[in-house]
Parts: sequence; C-alpha cells; structure tokens
Amino acid sequence: MSVTELPVKRPRVPREGRALQKGQQTKAAIVDAALGLATQIGLEGLSIGALAEVTQMSKSGVFAHFGSREELQISVIREYHTRFEDEVFYPSLQEERGLPRLRAMFANWMKRTSVEIDSGCIYISGAVEFDDRAGPVRDALASSVMTWHAAMERAITAAKEEGHLRKDLSEQQMLFEIHGLILALHYEARFLKNPGSIARANAGFDTILRHYGADVASSARPAKAPRSIKASKE
Repeated sequence: MSVTELPVKRPRVPREGRALQKGQQTKAAIVDAALGLATQIGLEGLSIGALAEVTQMSKSGVFAHFGSREELQISVIREYHTRFEDEVFYPSLQEERGLPRLRAMFANWMKRTSVEIDSGCIYISGAVEFDDRAGPVRDALASSVMTWHAAMERAITAAKEEGHLRKDLSEQQMLFEIHGLILALHYEARFLKNPGSIARANAGFDTILRHYGADVASSARPAKAPRSIKASKE
C-alpha cells in the first residue's frame, strides 16, 4: 500500500468532549425553541414546563441546562441579540463610512422589523414586561438595546465627521427620532394593522436625514445584501 493510500487517522474525541458537544447542541436547540416561543408569548410567558412540552423533553432535562427560569430568559435575550447583530449591524459594515453605512443600518433594521411585525420583537415586548422590574433579566435586555443604540450613535457621529450631516446636530436627538420610527411602526403595523406603515417609516427616515442636512437624493441607494453589537471602531 502506498503512502497516499494509507488511511487517515482522525483524532479521537474523548467521551467527555463528545458529551460536552452534545450538551451544547441540545442547549442551543432549547434556546432556539425558547426564542420562538418568547416572540409569541413574551419572556414572562417562558417556563421550564412550557419549553419541555415544545421540545418534547423532560422538565428536569431542560432545567439541567439552565438551572432557573431567569437564566433561560437571559439566554434567550443573548441569542436574540446575536441574531440582531448578524442581520442588522454586521452587514452594514460593508458600506462606506458615514451616511451610506447609517442608511444601511436603518434599512437592515427595517427589514428585520417588517418580519417582526408578524412574529414580535423581544426588545419591545421585553421593555413592556420589565420596564419597572429590576433584576438580571431587565439588565440583560437593557444592555442589549443600549449596545445597539451605541452602534447607531457612532454611525451618526461618523456621518457628521464625513460631512454628510450637519456639524451642530445632536447624535442622541437624531437617534431618539430614528428609534421612534421603529417603535411607531410596530404600534401602527402590529397593533393597529394600518396599511402603508412601512412606507411611512421609510419616508420618516428621509425626513430626519433632510432635517439634519443630508442630501437624500444623492445618498439614496440600496444597501448591499446582508454579512452579521460588537462596536465598530471606525
């Protein structure tokens, strides 16, 4: 038998390593199911029992991966945040620094929001559930939202530094107005079911850009297709 015909020896994975890998996969599957459930019934609706029924596992089996309902809720928030980054933040980094990137961030946010009109948004429903309740779940939720807001604020600052927006604008005020569009869209489209809400939100964004000095006509171009909130250093 020639050297090239010799069978390749694969490294043996210890039994403990295989068990750990399987455990991680099972936990990821539970979190995925929990996230789907939370978008329908909210974080407060999550329970070990309900999740055991959905995943067809025993309550003790689900509990072993989290230890508490609170830890389950936090895991769901972290997973939601990771997916939000992958769909909204990271793809925008393919665009040029300044207004093109800011536009891409809003466009990606709108894409995700248009889907969540049917499925629900953890950031919004969670804020309603935990706005007046101190604790680790609220902290995890608020931290995720503030991380995203910080990324948006940096994009606004970059657009100002590039001369795409007025030098005297307040980043926090502009961010407040943009975030307000998303909140209004959820209320109008999901709760009131008013047609044309997405178009009005997009028109509102253009109005905000014009107010802060952007040349909307020359900067309006479709964002590149989505890449995956760790902050950009630019």
